[in-house]
Amino acid sequence: MSEFQAYLTLGFEHITDPNGYDHILFVVALCAIYAFKDWKKVLILITAFTVGHSITLALATLKLIQYRSDIIELLIPMTIFVTALSNFAEPEKGEPKSPKLRYVLAVGFGLIHGMGFSNYLRSLLGDQESIVMPLFAFNVGLELGQLIIVAVALLIASIFTEVVKIKRLTWNHLLSGMVAGMALSLILNNELFRTLVGLSVG
Repeated sequence: MSEFQAYLTLGFEHITDPNGYDHILFVVALCAIYAFKDWKKVLILITAFTVGHSITLALATLKLIQYRSDIIELLIPMTIFVTALSNFAEPEKGEPKSPKLRYVLAVGFGLIHGMGFSNYLRSLLGDQESIVMPLFAFNVGLELGQLIIVAVALLIASIFTEVVKIKRLTWNHLLSGMVAGMALSLILNNELFRTLVGLSVG
């Protein structure tokens, strides 16, 4: 296996790893209001997210920006929670009330997730001098995994709405509610959050 293939595989496995399901939850939250026939709209939205996380993944991996990892680890579930809650304000037909705002949020939240991705990639690179190729391969792997998650999410949505005949609005609320609940659990169990709450209470 070439070095490119190795890092591509690592990127793919990182985003599809059930043990690191926070990124999966975010992608699912982005797609929750859509059906399979809306795949073009979803592709644009996912591309917006990709633009965001590609920027900070590159900048952070190249050490051009600095940040606190514990803050990013708290912000990621918060982006999931906000995205899931925003779905409750959307209409049934899969057309957001404010498409441009949704794209802006996808880019903005993507910036945060990119810093989360970079923590893992930097741990793999170690003291390696040339990181451009590993960075590119890892990002391609992330996107391949991300597209598969989107396809599975839309397929499941179509099964429940077109075969089981659950109303799209009901499916959106059920899925978004589950994602919001899981994100809230991540927030409440986050070490930094518990420390901040303890300080505010004290």
